Amino acid sequence: MHRRLPAWWATPLIGAVGGWLAALANWPLPWMIGSLLAVIAVRCSGWLVSEVPRGRQVGQWIVASAIGLHFTSEVMQQVLAHLGVILAGAVGTLLLGLIGLFILLRSGTDRATAFFASMPGGASEMVVLANRHQAEPARVAAAHSLRLLLVVLIVPALFTWGLPSMEAPAPAPVNWPWLALLLPAGGLLALLWKRLGQPNPWMLGPLTACALASVAFDLHIGLPGWAGALGQWLIGCSLACHFDRPFFRSAPAFLLRILLFTLLAMLFAAALGGALGWMTALDEVSLTLGMMPGGITELCLTAEALQLSVALVTAVQVLRLFLVMFLAEPLFRLWQRRAG
Repeated sequence: MHRRLPAWWATPLIGAVGGWLAALANWPLPWMIGSLLAVIAVRCSGWLVSEVPRGRQVGQWIVASAIGLHFTSEVMQQVLAHLGVILAGAVGTLLLGLIGLFILLRSGTDRATAFFASMPGGASEMVVLANRHQAEPARVAAAHSLRLLLVVLIVPALFTWGLPSMEAPAPAPVNWPWLALLLPAGGLLALLWKRLGQPNPWMLGPLTACALASVAFDLHIGLPGWAGALGQWLIGCSLACHFDRPFFRSAPAFLLRILLFTLLAMLFAAALGGALGWMTALDEVSLTLGMMPGGITELCLTAEALQLSVALVTAVQVLRLFLVMFLAEPLFRLWQRRAG
């Protein structure tokens, strides 16, 4: 008797072909964007390949570890010295949600769905809050999924092809004894973070472990180049499995409004990043990237690929995540009371 292959068996192969073709074409973040588009194309053709079990978590674990190692004592001093500006940037990106709120409310979307679909937080956390407040969780999930897809496809391309090419710095040396300690430590911290019910554990756990060690011991080390490609590939394959033909056919008017909101939010983020960069000594391109309405993983990968300040982008994104997680529900309840 033959055992059936799991539904995900072809996903990594399709993603690998897409990533390889994107690398040949010299695309930005080729292994993430190439695998993402390849798997989406196959799923939209009718072959519903599924997500590799734990693929996204492992990809985030690898990428977050690499991002954490960008934090050195010098970089950390710069981040702390400009913490007020970084906080202003994080708050500014929260206010971008007002654009989506206005667009969705004008179209007749109910208040709870419009609010949680517009918040720049993690999709899973916003869906939980949407359920709690009688919103439409399917639409909230669709809004966050589409926004993430648009940011992944548009932002790396704009920043790669819109900026002057820079010579890549020499890669940081790989220190396997340290990595043998830090990678498991990051995994354990992620499990603890998850057990405590905190957001985005497989990103924030490894990032925190590696950043603390890198700053404390002034390590100046990195992961090998193939590890970054592996993380991108796993994340791209996993993200793609949220999309198929029914997704794009469901509520097309709602999805078009999310598209409009995302594009406007990007424009306002660029203006805000430019203004903050002009007023301070910080790199305005890195600030702008940090304020984009995307996920920590994808934006930090873009910063790393473009030799921008990964620590600055990460700091803005992490602060925004915590602001959203702690303020979204109280702000919604306050709004409901004021309106009621």
